[in-house]
Amino acid sequence: MAQNFDICIRGAGIVGKTLALLLARDRLKVALVEATGTQSPAVTDVRAYALNMASRQLLESLRSWPDAEHATPVKHMQVLGDRDGAVHFDAADQGVDALAWIVDVPALEARLVEAVRYQPQVEVVNAPVSAALTVVCEGRASSTRAEFGVDFDVTPYAQHAIATRLRCEHPHGQTARQWFSAEGILAFLPLEGAEGNSVAVVWSVMQDQVDSLMALSPEAFAEKLRGASQGALGALTLCAERATWPLQLATASRWCGMGPAAGKNPRNWALAGDAAHNVHPLAGQGLNLGLADAQALAEVLQRREYWRSVGDLRLLRRYERERKAAVLAMGLATDGLQQLFSRQEGPWQSLRNLGMKGFERSGRLKTFVARQAMGMN
Repeated sequence: MAQNFDICIRGAGIVGKTLALLLARDRLKVALVEATGTQSPAVTDVRAYALNMASRQLLESLRSWPDAEHATPVKHMQVLGDRDGAVHFDAADQGVDALAWIVDVPALEARLVEAVRYQPQVEVVNAPVSAALTVVCEGRASSTRAEFGVDFDVTPYAQHAIATRLRCEHPHGQTARQWFSAEGILAFLPLEGAEGNSVAVVWSVMQDQVDSLMALSPEAFAEKLRGASQGALGALTLCAERATWPLQLATASRWCGMGPAAGKNPRNWALAGDAAHNVHPLAGQGLNLGLADAQALAEVLQRREYWRSVGDLRLLRRYERERKAAVLAMGLATDGLQQLFSRQEGPWQSLRNLGMKGFERSGRLKTFVARQAMGMN
């Protein structure tokens, strides 16, 4: 007998699985469409995400937060300019245990897979099924978004991200470090717990540098990173493969809409996560935004009037309005910083370093920005 589903989620990544678990908690029957054959199991994922307090609380509520060894708390953050400008954040100054947590992607995905497996309201399927609402969580290259006729307004940056892992001579001290320089935007994110000496690397470099950097030997690449990081953690050893991808600012023109009718009921849709928006990774907010999408959509559907379908466009537009505003603000902030630090002329260097010094002394403004990034609105 055919299964009846309330919601079909296309895309079983972190955002898709999180949304499925949230909806199932409200007794909705969810089909989670998992693509097959997209990545070889032999490929090691070198990514790590900086997750804020709001994301942690959400994942803990779903019993999907990774073990401590895979979620390193960030006690301090250092942001260094290309002259003497610098900004420092400290968890103790904000009255919190951590500014963020650096989470291994494979560990987080494994916890979500386990949670989905034991949730009877969620069924993992290999192809889309009929439902009152389809939610697209397929990522930036979503084919379903195009199928629904949604424009994806993309502004490509002249940068690619290079990600890898390093073993460092000195322990990281639970400090996330970021350098803005002529060589790009480099971030070292602490891994393996409070006493660890490994970091996840995200290096945003000009696209014409990517091929030569990827062609370097592991030793030569590590030496490049040591120079770009001003030797902050001593000698560096590459301990993972390198991955690279182009960077862009993008947003979908519509985040919800009406699909083709099936019988008397329209099959409506909504977008979430990278299928709806992309921002520059310099602030580490990409997955936080996607998880906030999932939470906002689940809350809108949970609060719906009893007589409304989960696919009611009025509900979906409430979600769209709420999340578009939040993503727009973050997109403008990250884009402005990227544009500011991509200029290498002397006057621009002076301006941005003066700005960093002023921000460091700004008191309430600095606290406000820190708490926004932590998800403490």
